Amino acid sequence: MTKRKNGFTLLELMVVIVIIGLLSTVVVLNVLPSRDQALVEKARADIALIEQALDLYRLDNLTYPSAADGLAALTAPPAGLADASRYRPGGYIRRLPDDPWGNPYQYANPGTRAPVEIYSLGADGQPGGEDDNEDIGNW
Repeated sequence: MTKRKNGFTLLELMVVIVIIGLLSTVVVLNVLPSRDQALVEKARADIALIEQALDLYRLDNLTYPSAADGLAALTAPPAGLADASRYRPGGYIRRLPDDPWGNPYQYANPGTRAPVEIYSLGADGQPGGEDDNEDIGNW
């Protein structure tokens, strides 16, 4: 009598590994574009939040921060503020977020497409671009 051994054959193991590889490929191909889209949507949400803070700043101080003061004027009163008593205690935003790619948001006053522009240069950090590298702003 021969003793029967329990276990998997090499062929069975290879089939299972191929199936796992195929499933992993399908998942990765479906998830990666969603991640890129999520980063773009986060940038849009951050820009909307900063724009609201700028509008509150304008309501209190009758003007938007100058280009020289930049977005930092939302967290602490700028040196050239006409009437410091109008500045809201605690600022207009707790902290300035960076864009999803780790770069600071850009600010232009006056803007070319809007009275003031808040924008991210996209994934590449360079002006212009397409797809993930496209600039995202409040225009």
